[in-house]
Amino acid sequence: MMFPELIQQLIDKNQYPLLLADDVNAFIGKHRHSVLFFCNDAKLFPESLDVAVILPELMVAFKHAIVPAIISRDDEMKVQRNYGFTTWPSLVFFKDGNYLGAISKVQDWDDYINTIQKLLLSEPTTPPIKIALKQN
Repeated sequence: MMFPELIQQLIDKNQYPLLLADDVNAFIGKHRHSVLFFCNDAKLFPESLDVAVILPELMVAFKHAIVPAIISRDDEMKVQRNYGFTTWPSLVFFKDGNYLGAISKVQDWDDYINTIQKLLLSEPTTPPIKIALKQN
């Protein structure tokens, strides 16, 4: 599946890796801090285009200490199941390959900064979906 131009530019110009489901664990395990961008269909979720503009600015604000990647549209639903968010677009954050949390939809700039700072300082946790599965 193709991405709209704004999202494709993240891959082509910004050189954000495009990950398939099989690539995710190796990618998040390789970096101290990483973020996965789940954009889904930008026609259904036009805020994905806003996040595509905001994400590079966030990377600059955090002095490129967070390594971003985009999840392939073909594997998005398969990967999404691992992290428990249900709203698109979503940014899912990791520390040393372990889940920190997710930010869904477009936020105010200050909310992004404050939430990401808290996530980066927090201890990894179990994604919400995995907690729900353990209870059953």
